[in-house]
Amino acid sequence: MLTGSIKKIVPERGFGFIAADDGQEYFFHRTGLDSSLDFDQLGGGERVGFDVERSDRGPRAKQVRAA
Repeated sequence: MLTGSIKKIVPERGFGFIAADDGQEYFFHRTGLDSSLDFDQLGGGERVGFDVERSDRGPRAKQVRAA
């Protein structure tokens, strides 16, 4: 599991980006959130933990949860 902070949310499109502690930036979609998080309540800077999966557009965060 990786950890990081919510960097940006694009509410009208249902996705955002996580600035991970490993120096990478990861895309996530609202469908990749764990039940511990509500997409509509997320804000920048919130700490999260997540796993990474491969997608056709590169690495994507999945199972994003409160850290």
